[in-house]
Amino acid sequence: MAATDNEIDYEFPSFMRVYKNGRVERLMGAESLPAGVTSKDVRDIVPGTEVYVRICLPKLSSNTQKLPLLVYIHGGAFCLFSPSPALFHNYLNALVAESQVVAVSVHYIRAPEHPLPTAYEDSWAAVQWLASHRSGDGPEAGMLMRG
Repeated sequence: MAATDNEIDYEFPSFMRVYKNGRVERLMGAESLPAGVTSKDVRDIVPGTEVYVRICLPKLSSNTQKLPLLVYIHGGAFCLFSPSPALFHNYLNALVAESQVVAVSVHYIRAPEHPLPTAYEDSWAAVQWLASHRSGDGPEAGMLMRG
């Protein structure tokens, strides 16, 4: 007997439902906010996937100012959220503004559609993408390398 669209395989109340047909309904963390004035989403860092990073910059007094780099891997047990919900977006913007750091928030592919270790591998790929900018080259060099 084929699973119908409404048969729940398992559920984490208030967080998500996984249906027998493979569909996943996230009940929390699906809302999204635009990147904002001091942020930029960089897509396709791992070609052909949904992996991307959100780069957050504080207001700078000089274009040659060098800042520390913070890699931020958001919460959600590797199955909920992205860098976009207000919970993470607002927190990261406040952290960047107060600490005067460049923050790079990683959007990894989430479970249960993609079981672990996929999220770990995606996060590592994002760190490698960042390292590829260490010489000041690459498509986002102007945002990550100043001075």
